[in-house]
Amino acid sequence: MRPGARLGIDVGRARIGVARCDAGGLLAVPVETVPRASDGDADVRRILELADEYDAIELVVGNPLSLSGGRTASTDDAVSFAGRLAASGAAVRLVDERLSTVSAQQALRASGKSSRSQRPIVDQVAAVIILQHAIDTERASGKEPGRLLTTDEGSSPL
Repeated sequence: MRPGARLGIDVGRARIGVARCDAGGLLAVPVETVPRASDGDADVRRILELADEYDAIELVVGNPLSLSGGRTASTDDAVSFAGRLAASGAAVRLVDERLSTVSAQQALRASGKSSRSQRPIVDQVAAVIILQHAIDTERASGKEPGRLLTTDEGSSPL
């Protein structure tokens, strides 16, 4: 397991859930929900600020593939957003996140949260699920999770 904190990112159309783990890569915890910027890069800048604040060695972005493994509109959106992060020079990994939001909603429902009270935190919980799965996978396999994006996969740098 590589040492260093990481951020988990759940990209949604309206909100972006952010989670972090400790430098030992043991436990993912929620951090914040970042509003999606309709224009400009305020969302990217905020995530990069969080990465700096937590000394993150990489950003783990959920890649929402369909159940069959194919691309969807959400996949394209998440990959594009991850590319914008990578264009800034940040180390960004895309990891499979099928059903992370569904799992987050089920966990919140099981804890007694109503659908309405879930909305502000469901994205953070999904980010925790994405990041925890990635660090558990790396710990078990000894291999880095997902795939590393290159800076040329992103849009122009900030």
